[in-house]
Amino acid sequence: MSLPAAAAGRAVSTAPRSTADESSAIIAAGSQSFAAASRLLPKDVRQRAQMLYAWCRWCDDVMDGQELGHGTLLLTSQERAARLAELRAHTQAALASPAPADGLPFRALQLAAAGVGEDAPLRIAPRWTVEHLDGFAMDVDPQPFPDLDALLVYCWRVAGVVGVMMALVMDVAPDDLATLRRAQDLGLAFQLTNIARDVLEDARNGRVYLPVSWLAEAGLETSPEALLDPAAAPHVAAVVRRLVEAAEPYYRSAGAGLAALPLSCAWGIATAQAVYRQIGRDVARGGEQALVRRVSTTGAQKAGLAAMALFPALASRVRRGNSPRADLWSAI
Repeated sequence: MSLPAAAAGRAVSTAPRSTADESSAIIAAGSQSFAAASRLLPKDVRQRAQMLYAWCRWCDDVMDGQELGHGTLLLTSQERAARLAELRAHTQAALASPAPADGLPFRALQLAAAGVGEDAPLRIAPRWTVEHLDGFAMDVDPQPFPDLDALLVYCWRVAGVVGVMMALVMDVAPDDLATLRRAQDLGLAFQLTNIARDVLEDARNGRVYLPVSWLAEAGLETSPEALLDPAAAPHVAAVVRRLVEAAEPYYRSAGAGLAALPLSCAWGIATAQAVYRQIGRDVARGGEQALVRRVSTTGAQKAGLAAMALFPALASRVRRGNSPRADLWSAI
């Protein structure tokens, strides 16, 4: 891709390495939480999940002018639109041809999506990657989200559909919509947690993801400047707590989907869920202080949460009933 060096950089070795090894290095540098959880997956699933992550991370970095989630370039709408068009073209080409794609992220996507056998259908249908890229399109010309449902559409595209693709690389059947919805729910919960954690960072980058109706109820304007005003901190913290609470039913629904996964996969997914859920709880508990420092978990906390996550993973072996999703929002 014809991208500036700052956007195209990669914190990986220059020595010849496999696509799987390079993807593993990317997830290790880009997300300690997901890297820790992925280590619990069986090797073949772990490699596919890490390669899918490499493509997702690349798309995110390209659209934000970042490198592994760090350092943001201020891009115009025209620049973002041009970058998105290139991502669409390269992604479509990667999934349409058996020939090795040009560039690590797209080769990684090819390998993650590949079916078993020469003529087997793709694990990841192109429509899911289109949905994901449509989420970035919403950031090209950002519009306020009037309510939670509108925000969930965005969360679906940037994260919920990633949950679906992750389930597919774990060999969940494409027509198993009940399980794919649980995977969607985990992605939705993750993104709501991300938004809650990064409210002020997003505002400094000119973005507001909190629902307009919630801000109005808290007496806040829908503008980055309003969220960054120190006097507004107690009100912003209250809206953030509300967003963390909104993620909870999606975390619970996702937990009910563990039963459909092999135990070796269920433990990794339960760990990722536990780590991100803890981040959300810490954000809510931290109030105004959590707005000014990026909440994360330590290595020791991750290890403890991974150990505790084994219990719901094991319990899912005997609790295989498909608990209702109640009235949760869904895109599929």
